[in-house]
Amino acid sequence: MASQFQSRLVGTIVLVAIGVIILPDLLDGEKSHYKEEFASIPLKPEVSSQVETFVVLEPEEDSAALPPSPVEAQVAGEEVQTAETGQDSPEAKPEVETQVIEVVERNDYKDSAWIIQLMALKNEDNAHALVKDLQKRGYQAHAKQETNFTRVIIGPDVSKTKLEQQLLELEKITGSRGQLLKFKPLNP
Repeated sequence: MASQFQSRLVGTIVLVAIGVIILPDLLDGEKSHYKEEFASIPLKPEVSSQVETFVVLEPEEDSAALPPSPVEAQVAGEEVQTAETGQDSPEAKPEVETQVIEVVERNDYKDSAWIIQLMALKNEDNAHALVKDLQKRGYQAHAKQETNFTRVIIGPDVSKTKLEQQLLELEKITGSRGQLLKFKPLNP
């Protein structure tokens, strides 16, 4: 019995192997194979017999554009120094006096502008939030950063009476009494 079973088993394995190997080739039909065409690159390119030549031209000198040589510097009609030798001329060199004139800063408009220094806050974020709130309310508010604190300033404005009225309004809004100061444009 064992030999009959073994022969059936071997036959079944052979049939399955034939089915797996041969049947897909039969059922696929004709196969088309694609072959890419390669272009061969020559190892050494062919060089034409004619070689390009270029003519290098000499630069042209324009003597009319150059100043006459040697260049001389003159002060009040006297020859002072030549560029070629770099030495002083035998004639006496005139001394030129330089005067330093101090310009005094004049501010003819000392009483022309005023500001309100509302408060000085240590927290910069609070100062900027207050400035934004005042700007929304129509005030010309600014924050000036100092070393340890931030100043909240209203103005500048040329009308002192207008700022005095705003002092009262700002005291009601913020609860802080500001100071009316003269505006200094160079050091606000």
